Amino acid sequence: MQDTRTDLKLLEGGVLKEAEETIKADHVGNNPETDSDSATALQLFLDRIPINNSIPGIKNSPVVELKTGDTVKDAIEFLYTKNAFGAPIVDVLDPEIPLTRFPDRYIGFLDFATLVLWSLQVGELAKSFLWNPFFPVRLEDTLFHVLLLISKHRIQVVPVVEQSNLKVTGFVTQNAVIQLLLQSDGLTWFDSIAEKPLSEFRFENESVSFVYGDESIADALHVLFKSQTGAVAVINRQTRMLIGSVRNGDVYLLMENDKIFRDRKVVTVEEFIRIETSDRDPDPTIERDMGALLSAGVLQLRNKYRPRMDSPVTNKKTDTLKEAMKNVARTKSDFCFQVDDSQHLLGILTLRDIILQFSPPSMNSNIDGGGFFETALELTGCQIKGGTLVCDH
Repeated sequence: MQDTRTDLKLLEGGVLKEAEETIKADHVGNNPETDSDSATALQLFLDRIPINNSIPGIKNSPVVELKTGDTVKDAIEFLYTKNAFGAPIVDVLDPEIPLTRFPDRYIGFLDFATLVLWSLQVGELAKSFLWNPFFPVRLEDTLFHVLLLISKHRIQVVPVVEQSNLKVTGFVTQNAVIQLLLQSDGLTWFDSIAEKPLSEFRFENESVSFVYGDESIADALHVLFKSQTGAVAVINRQTRMLIGSVRNGDVYLLMENDKIFRDRKVVTVEEFIRIETSDRDPDPTIERDMGALLSAGVLQLRNKYRPRMDSPVTNKKTDTLKEAMKNVARTKSDFCFQVDDSQHLLGILTLRDIILQFSPPSMNSNIDGGGFFETALELTGCQIKGGTLVCDH
């Protein structure tokens, strides 16, 4: 693993603050040429945070590839053997046809959990199986591009393509984006959004899918497949309290234990969430406090950083968005459940829900920006009215 401690220090004290100072100089200084450019007004801050400098752990996770000719069975076995969360799908073309753009090489991205869950849903295969779209970025692109892709498309990771050979060399995960956004802690634009309580936000996933602890693993997997949120809460039927969760990242355990796989229609979910081994020592090459560098650990199928199934990550509605962000960042979780004082389930907050609050508005005719950019626009004398960007210049 590459040594990137120096890069992280530069990020914390340099890249983000330099971006903020630049946009202040451009806009607070009443630069009419810059102010008149609405796209620049929106992009200026995050468009000055390059991926290659701000997320040094991009290439820490080895990249494997699937081919369009692979069978589902082969793909599952391949990803399991390689300990890979997922892989881009290479379109097998005529070798005589030259590749001129990276979209020509890849047609999508498949993750292990989706393959297994799809295989288990007999009778629904033809209607439900779709791989994730392939929307890559280049190393020279910025955080603005990553936020735009994650907010506009339901993708778990953003592939990073090397321009020289048109191949995927790494990934930007949603976890890494959260870690990077938290580096803005203390900056006016970030705090004006992040310090609001969760109760003031309207998130996409207002309702949360759940199963009772006495239901079967098969029931939980079916709900997990249908929900498309990546996690299903586990509730005690008597107390209605949250006792755990089953996530996409836990599906590999079915292949680790043949007996559980065979008896998945009999074994209860409560039994399943307590079977994880206690051997969860972290990879010595990755430190827990290295922030965005944990992209490597997140993309491993056997992710030792993931919280135990019977120890769900939670927040209360009175907590701020920043507190929730720090919670998921600290626990390396893909989500947190919102609960009341009695641990009764109220909702779920995914990483994408969080990222959407800082996402840029669409550059198309329908502009609908996140709160972060609305605040940024106000500071530059602009605002969104009826889907149109209006500047007071």
